[in-house]
Amino acid sequence: MAGLAESGSNPDVDLLYDINGLAGDAPRWFDRVMEYVGEYGLLLAMVLLVVWCWWSVRRRGGEGAASAVAALVWVPLAAGLAVLVNVPIRGFVRRPRPFVDHQGLDVLLPGKADYSFVSDHATITMAMAVALFVVDRRFGLVGIGLALFEGFCRVYMGVHYPTDVVGGFALGTAVALLLSPPAMALLTPLLEAVERSAWGGRLVRARRAAADHDALPTDRPTEDRTPTEERDLAA
Repeated sequence: MAGLAESGSNPDVDLLYDINGLAGDAPRWFDRVMEYVGEYGLLLAMVLLVVWCWWSVRRRGGEGAASAVAALVWVPLAAGLAVLVNVPIRGFVRRPRPFVDHQGLDVLLPGKADYSFVSDHATITMAMAVALFVVDRRFGLVGIGLALFEGFCRVYMGVHYPTDVVGGFALGTAVALLLSPPAMALLTPLLEAVERSAWGGRLVRARRAAADHDALPTDRPTEDRTPTEERDLAA
């Protein structure tokens, strides 16, 4: 590849040219697909995965439903906090985008003018994936797979070095895990209060109505039951 001669012995730059070189060899329509997937599609997929996991947790219900939903609330919060932590990191490192210092790259998004280290997209997706893994391993593994593909896409598009992506993965993982205990200490009581409320119970568990039905006092005399209780028992 043309840029390899300029990369010297730097494995980070060599890998950048190797991965980005795939974009130069691919059909133009495929590059457009990768551009959309890497910029928007995988972030949307992560959001849909979190919603799917919430739906699954909500349907299962159980004693730990409130804490599980609290952990799901932490998923987007972890991603947001990780991006905030990245702001001073980017300002301190001040690493230019790879296409600024290296020629011959096939840049799919040429308008990027901010600093490169670390990748926000890699940070967001990995923070969400790791936080999701704490809630449900199956969904978390799918999320980690999406995050890894996001990192590949950012290098493929020519807007990040591989080490930008690895740094984003490390940052997202650290924030999601290290700040999870205090976050859960705050969010779990909040979601337990939401679960007990009349307006928010269905956000935590889908079978709240069924649980209330099972708790009806069936041993009360018929003449003491209200018409509503009679209808519920008959149902």
